[in-house]
Amino acid sequence: IALTRGLVTEADSLHITVDAGEERAFVHLHGRVGIDSSPTLRDRLLAMLRGQPPKTIIVDLTKVSYMDASGIAALLEALKLARHRRSTLCLKGLQGRMVRLFEVMGLLALFETTGCKDMPPGIEAN
Repeated sequence: IALTRGLVTEADSLHITVDAGEERAFVHLHGRVGIDSSPTLRDRLLAMLRGQPPKTIIVDLTKVSYMDASGIAALLEALKLARHRRSTLCLKGLQGRMVRLFEVMGLLALFETTGCKDMPPGIEAN
C-alpha cells in the first residue's frame, strides 16, 4: 500500500498582505490557515512584534475559509508577545464556525475584537 500526499492547491494556500503604519498594522489573510501555512503566519506576526511594534495589530480574518489548531496556536503566540511588548493584537472578521470555535475554546475573550472596526476605507484583503 503506497501512501500519497495530496497536492496543495491554490484553494488551500494562504495569502498574507500587511499594511503597516507607526500606530497600526493591518494583516489581511485570505485562504486557509492550516498546518502548512500557520508557520508563515506565525513568523510574519512575530517579526512585526519584535523591534518597534505598532500599538495595534489588526488581523483581518474575513476571507479566511478554514483555520485549524496550528493557526490558533500561531495567533495565541503572537498575542502573548504582543502583550509582553504592550501592543494590542486585534481580530477582525471572525465568523461562522471560526467564531464558534473561539467561543467554545474560551479564546474569544482573550483577543481584542471591538477596536477592529476602525479599519480605513479602501483597505481590502488581497
